Amino acid sequence: MTVRALAFDAYGTLFDVHSVVEAINAHFPDKGPELSEIWRVKQLEYTWLVTLMDRYQPMWALTRASLTYAMKRLDLAPDESVIDTLMQRYLNLQPYPEVVEALRALRGRHRAIFSNGNPEMLKPVVQNGGLASVLDDLISVEPVRVFKPSQRAYRYAEQQLGVPAEQVLFVSSNAFDVAGAKAFGFQVAWINRAHGQLEELGIQPDHVVSTLSGIAELLD
Repeated sequence: MTVRALAFDAYGTLFDVHSVVEAINAHFPDKGPELSEIWRVKQLEYTWLVTLMDRYQPMWALTRASLTYAMKRLDLAPDESVIDTLMQRYLNLQPYPEVVEALRALRGRHRAIFSNGNPEMLKPVVQNGGLASVLDDLISVEPVRVFKPSQRAYRYAEQQLGVPAEQVLFVSSNAFDVAGAKAFGFQVAWINRAHGQLEELGIQPDHVVSTLSGIAELLD
């Protein structure tokens, strides 16, 4: 396969969105895993909702709204100071253990993040996670004001990369993103860390790996 550019989803692919669990437990003992799961699911649902309603809001605002929703869902008081603290943790999400070395192993190819996150949340998490030196580009959906899996979002990424879709390898751990990117025309690698399940839409990734380290092996 010809791969001239690599585009990586950020949340759930490079960064562990559930690395907030410990911070949640500090405020709500033993609620961390459940609250984090609801927070993440609702965050994704809100991106799809506002795209379908044509009422774009930056992902940072939706992340805060989904956290508030999750707290209310679990009958936890949505204290603004606690919300502020947990939102700051989202700027300090932990990369998965292999990510820095795996991206370093891919140097020589254009390595970009392509994310639903807006730049104001992506830049800090990349810097704080130690990924700035192993990435070449940061592409956010914000300029087109729609979220993945809208085909307009992937088209924007293709334009920013300056490479035909069939020469881009898009890497994601999110099944909805895998389906969207493949439907658009990217080559797609699914990182299946959690032994998950693909969407039943008749769309398959080109490659399946268990960690980001498998991408360098594919290209070699």
